Amino acid sequence: MIIILIGAPGSGKGTQSAVLCRRFGFTHLSTGDILRAEIAGKTAIGLKAAEYVNNGKLVPDHIVTEMVAMKLEDPKGGRYLFDGFPRNLEQAQTLSGALAKQSASIDLVLFLELSHDEAMRRLTSRRLCGACGEVFNVMTRPSKKEGACDKCGGALVQREDDSEATARKRLMVYEDLTRPLVSFYKAEQVLHEVDAGRAPEAVTENLAEIIQPLLAARQ
Repeated sequence: MIIILIGAPGSGKGTQSAVLCRRFGFTHLSTGDILRAEIAGKTAIGLKAAEYVNNGKLVPDHIVTEMVAMKLEDPKGGRYLFDGFPRNLEQAQTLSGALAKQSASIDLVLFLELSHDEAMRRLTSRRLCGACGEVFNVMTRPSKKEGACDKCGGALVQREDDSEATARKRLMVYEDLTRPLVSFYKAEQVLHEVDAGRAPEAVTENLAEIIQPLLAARQ
């Protein structure tokens, strides 16, 4: 079984993928980990990717997708979960073609739906202690004293990566590149939408309710 989690930055893809992998025994496939391993191993495709990386260029979609497809050793018998891949339509189409050669296909795409305003709130809510590095969140894990670290008393700061300007850019990239996947997989009749604006535990249970019947049908 192959499952894909898609959603805007801040929708909880990383959190939910970790929980689902533990709960259902999925193998979590990270394109970043795969890319680094192929380059380090100096495989044929890793050497191709290294040429782009060493020149400060993005690795082309077809190379990334080929790497991922190679990791699906048993796409019909294994359990795989993608988080953050495919990132765009080209990757999605290339992945579908690679799976078709193995008489396999994507079984389920779970779309973690989150409003733009809520995504902005989540992406800009993290605070970091400038002294000890402890991480807080003004929404889910606020410090006891505003602006001060509970651990060492140091001042809490907002990283540039968590600023409103950066968050807006990340959401714009998502809307342009990744959001079109919703229509693509809806047309493939494998898409399920889940309200990601709720508590993480409620989202997990909703996802489980969708996944469990499919797994049971395979047994």
